[in-house]
Amino acid sequence: MKVHVIGTGVISALGENSAANYHALSNGKHGITADSSYLDSFVSGIPVARVMQSNSELAEMLTVSDRLPRTALLGMTAAKEAVQPFIKEMAGARIGYISGTTVGGMDLTEGFFRQEMKGKGSGKLSDLIYHECGKISNLIAKEIGVIDFVTTLNTACSSSANAIMLASRMIKSGYLDFAIAGGTDALTAFTLNGFNTLLLLDNELCRPFDSSRKGLNLGEGAGYLLLASEKMSQKLGIDVHAEVSGYANASDAYHQTALSEDGTGPSLVLKNALEIAGIHPKDVGYINLHGTATTNNDIAEGVAIKKVFGDNVPAFSSTKAYTGHTLGASGGIEAVFTVQSIVNQKSIAALRFNTPMPETGLIPVTESKPLKIEHALSNSFGFGGNCCSLLFSRKH
Repeated sequence: MKVHVIGTGVISALGENSAANYHALSNGKHGITADSSYLDSFVSGIPVARVMQSNSELAEMLTVSDRLPRTALLGMTAAKEAVQPFIKEMAGARIGYISGTTVGGMDLTEGFFRQEMKGKGSGKLSDLIYHECGKISNLIAKEIGVIDFVTTLNTACSSSANAIMLASRMIKSGYLDFAIAGGTDALTAFTLNGFNTLLLLDNELCRPFDSSRKGLNLGEGAGYLLLASEKMSQKLGIDVHAEVSGYANASDAYHQTALSEDGTGPSLVLKNALEIAGIHPKDVGYINLHGTATTNNDIAEGVAIKKVFGDNVPAFSSTKAYTGHTLGASGGIEAVFTVQSIVNQKSIAALRFNTPMPETGLIPVTESKPLKIEHALSNSFGFGGNCCSLLFSRKH
C-alpha cells in the first residue's frame, strides 16, 4: 500500500505557514535574525532563528491559553495547517498523531526555576506538568481532534523524521488511514547552554558544507505532513503532493554526540531508503541535507553521500542555513521543504557557501532554479548516531 502526502503545515523563523516558508526559501531569505540574549541563558550574542510571534500572539491565532508551552503552540499551529482542509474527509477514519520533540515544555520549567530562585514558593508548580515531551503531543493531538493513536518519539535531531517513518509504516500495515507526522521544538536557554558547552555553536551565520564552517545556529518551529493511505486518497479524490516511497533508520553506535567520520550510519540509511523504494541512486534529483554546519556532521554526511552516489551526486543543499537547526522539529520541517521542492520542481539554494570541504570536494546547489525531481531524499541525524533518511517521490 502506498503512502501519500496530502497536506503540509510548517512554522519557522521564515514564516507562520507553508506558503510563507516556501516564499522565503525561493527568494533566498533566511530567518536567523535574532540574538540569543532574550533567552536569559549563560551565553549571549549568539545568532538564532526565532519565530517572530510571541506566545500570546500564537495563542490568539489558535484561540487557546497563552499559558501553554511554546513547543505546544508551535506544534498546534503547524499541525492545524496540515489538517484543516481535510477535517470533513477524515471524519470516521482511523487517524494517528505521531510527533518528535526534544525539549517538551522546557520553557515553562525554566520559568518556574527562575521564579523559585527569587523565593521558595514563587514559581507555579502547575507549569511542571508540561515538562514531559509526551504531554506536548497530547495537547496538540487534543487540539486537532486526534484520539485513535498518539505517540511521541525522541531520537534527538532525527525525532520527527522517525515519526514520519513510523506513521508511514503504520499506514502501510493497515493500522491507520491518516497520520499527522512530524515534530515541534522551541528555543530554550537549556538548549542554547547545552550546545554552547559542546562547542557546537557558531557566533556568526552558519555555513553548511563550507570549508570555513564553525558550527550551527539554533532555531525553533514545527513541521508536519498529513499522510494518507493510497486507498483513502483515491476514495476521497484528494490531490496528492508526493509519495513517501522509502525510509530507513540506523545507529552507527560511534559516539554520544558525533557521527562516525566514515559515514557509516548516514550511508546505511541512504542505501536502505533507496532499496526499500526500489530506486537507483541515479534516479534521485535532490537531497535536503541534515547539513548542520558542524565540522563532524558535514564531513560524515558528505562522505556518506559520496559512498552512495559516487561521481553522480544529485543537487543538494541544507535548509538549516535558513531556519537554523530546529532540533526535534527539523526532520518534519525539512520533509515539508523536500515535498515542496518536488511539487514545484525547483531546487533550494544553499546559502553562504564559498569553498568546498577538502575532505569531499562536494559543492551544493547555490541558486534556486528549475530542476527535474522525480525522487528526493531528506536526511536527519541525531546525537547517539540516530540516523534517518526519508525518500519522497513525485506523484504522476
